[in-house]
Amino acid sequence: MDYGLIGEKLPHSFSKEIHEKLGYYQYSLKELKKEELRDFILQKNYQALNVTIPYKQDVMPLLDEIDPDARAIGAVNTIVNRDGVLCGYNTDFGGMKALIEHAGVVIKYKKVLILGTGGTSLTARAVCERLGAKEIWRVSRRESEDAITYDTAYADHSDADVIINATPCGMFPGIFDCPVALERFKKLSGVIDVIYNPLQTELILSARERGIDCEGGLYMLVAQAVLAAEKFLGQALDVIKLTNKVYEEIYFDKRNIVLSGMPASGKSTVGKLVARQLGRELIDTDRLIVEREGDIPTIFREKGEPYFRELEGAVIREVSALSGKVISLGGGAVMRADSVRALQHNGAIFFIDRSPEYLIPTGDRPLADKKEKIMRLYKKRIDTYLHTADFIIDGDCEPADVADSIMNGE
Repeated sequence: MDYGLIGEKLPHSFSKEIHEKLGYYQYSLKELKKEELRDFILQKNYQALNVTIPYKQDVMPLLDEIDPDARAIGAVNTIVNRDGVLCGYNTDFGGMKALIEHAGVVIKYKKVLILGTGGTSLTARAVCERLGAKEIWRVSRRESEDAITYDTAYADHSDADVIINATPCGMFPGIFDCPVALERFKKLSGVIDVIYNPLQTELILSARERGIDCEGGLYMLVAQAVLAAEKFLGQALDVIKLTNKVYEEIYFDKRNIVLSGMPASGKSTVGKLVARQLGRELIDTDRLIVEREGDIPTIFREKGEPYFRELEGAVIREVSALSGKVISLGGGAVMRADSVRALQHNGAIFFIDRSPEYLIPTGDRPLADKKEKIMRLYKKRIDTYLHTADFIIDGDCEPADVADSIMNGE
C-alpha cells in the first residue's frame, strides 16, 4: 500500500473514510501482529503511514529520524518514507489540542487526570503541559513511577477539574463500558474521550448528564488526519477548514437516525424513504423480534409484555452499537430509559408526532388494536416521547413530507 493505517485491531477505524474524503490519495488499513511490525516497517513498501494502538511507541526504534516534538512526547503516529529515510511525527498532539479547544474545555490552571499510560496518554500529557495545566496525573490499573491507581485517583484527587480518557475502555464493541465513575469527582468542568466509535461513549453521556463540557474523539481523529496529510504530501493545508468540513461529513455519515413514535405513526414507511434517500440500511426492531421469536401478538399473549420488553431491550442494545443506520423503533421502546441511553451512543432520536385521531388500530399491535387503546396510550406516552426526542417531527402529513422534515433536521 502507498498510504494507510497500521495497528493491531482496526475493525472500528474510521481513518480510511476520513483520509479518502480529503481526496488526495487512496488509503488502506493494515492489521499487524506484534511480531510482524518490524519487518513491515523496515521493508519500506509504502509512502506514508499512520500508526495506532498499540504501536505508537514500538515503531520509534525502527525510524531513521524522529521529529523533536514526537521524541519529546515519546510516541509516533505518522511515518513518512522520504526516499528510504523513515521520518516519524506525532500529529496526535495537534489533534488532541484541537479537540480540547473544540469542546470548550479549559486546561489552564486546572488539575487534570489522564486515564491510561500508552502513547495517546503521553500526547495528552504534552498537550496539557502546553496548555498550562496546574497538575497532571496519569491513572492506571497498576501503580508505577509515572502513574497512580484508580483507587488513589478517587481517594486523593476527587477535586480534579478535567478528565481525559486515553484508554480503549468504552470503544466498539464494548460501548457500554465506562473507565471511571464521574460521580466521584465533584469539581469536574471538562471531560475528553479520545474514543470516536461510538460517537458518544458512556463516559461522555455521563458527563453530558451532569452538564460538564465534554466531547468524544472524532474531532481529534479528523484533525490529526488532516495534519498527517500535510506530512504525507509535504505541503500546507487549510487545517481548520478541512477538519470542520470532514468532521461534519463523517459525523453525519456515522450517526444513526432513530425513529420513535406511536404505533401506526408511519415509522416503518418513513424509515424506508429516509434509508433509500441516504443509501443506508433500515433496521426495524419489531421486525427483528418477529424474525427471532415469532409474531408480537403471540409473544404478548403467551409470555406477556415484560418478556417482550426484555427482548426489545436486548435488540436495541445490539443495534445501538452499529453506526450509519436508520432504526425504526417499536412504539414503546423509548419508555425504557436504558434503551434510550443505548440509542444515544450513536444516534439522534426523531419523534414522529402523529395526532392520535389519525392513528389506525391494527390487530398486529396488541396495545393499539382499538381506538380507545390508542387514545389512552398516546396520553400515557406523549411526555416521554417529547422528553427523549432530539428532534420532534410533525407526523400529520404525507410520509414523503415527514421524510423530508427528518432530512432537513439532519
